[in-house]
Amino acid sequence: MAHPSIVHLTGENFIDEVEQSSVPVIIDFWSEHCGPCKMLSPVLDEVAEEIGGKAKVTKVDVMANRDLAVKFGIRAVPTLIFMKDGEVKETKTGIMLKDAIVEKLAALA
Repeated sequence: MAHPSIVHLTGENFIDEVEQSSVPVIIDFWSEHCGPCKMLSPVLDEVAEEIGGKAKVTKVDVMANRDLAVKFGIRAVPTLIFMKDGEVKETKTGIMLKDAIVEKLAALA
């Protein structure tokens, strides 16, 4: 079960939750059948717990939200996109450690 503060993004809530966010946002593009995605999920739960309201942790199921995956050119999962003020600041494909994620979000704050 994902941390309660993690926002599951769709085409309908993307603008409100990401583009208009007052805090930095990390987007986890993932798929149900992706082993590394399942390994990253608890790490993102820990990030969400640690950062509180200083940043936002979000997830996009690429199979259910293909429009968002296409918009961001997602070719592999997991892909993490770090955003601030509606702009992509960095993209990382694969698993990242919790401390590295927290550090990148803090640098964007």
